[in-house]
Amino acid sequence: MNLVGILAASTRSVVLVEGESDRAAVETLAARRGLPLPDLGVQVVAMGGITNIGHHLLALVDRPPVDHSLVDQAQADQAPADPPPGDRSVRLGGLYDAAEERYVIKGLDRVGLRPFDATTPLTELGFFRCDRDLEDELIRAVGIDGFLALIDAEGELRSFERLQGQPAQRDRTTTQHLHRFIGSKGGRKERYGRRLAEVLPLDRVPAPLDALLRWAT
Repeated sequence: MNLVGILAASTRSVVLVEGESDRAAVETLAARRGLPLPDLGVQVVAMGGITNIGHHLLALVDRPPVDHSLVDQAQADQAPADPPPGDRSVRLGGLYDAAEERYVIKGLDRVGLRPFDATTPLTELGFFRCDRDLEDELIRAVGIDGFLALIDAEGELRSFERLQGQPAQRDRTTTQHLHRFIGSKGGRKERYGRRLAEVLPLDRVPAPLDALLRWAT
């Protein structure tokens, strides 16, 4: 995997997330906390699925070192730095779903960041587990009523109610309906990942998301 053009030259820490909705949520919450991730050398990378984590880890670990002093000087001079060959010293972390932990462990084992059969908690390696997934964490934090109010504000409440009325949905919970709804239309999952992070009470940030931002910054 070639990450040239994906990582900024100033990147010192990479946060790996499964998809664009996760990236939107992480970046939005960071901004609300006053954490300018790019200025801090932190970049969130959406992998396009958890099964791609091994390829991303391998590409990042195999990158040769970059001289950050040259990058910093180029930025200070407001001149573009030459494309760096990479940076083996980049810190790696991320978010993952509980059911996908095996992929994270396999990927870390593959690049030597976690010795095979080690018992080191993944949190000590910068990887934080969501209970089910990040959307579920955000839904619980915002609350069902809060999410429904958000859907209403987006002008999609009738669409959600139509989904609830479908025969296949009648025996499912409202939380399951919300999951199905945000994944039922292209771009909707990313949009609601961002919007949920925008309305999330800052005293109710899900534990894995809070821990990730603390690790990254």
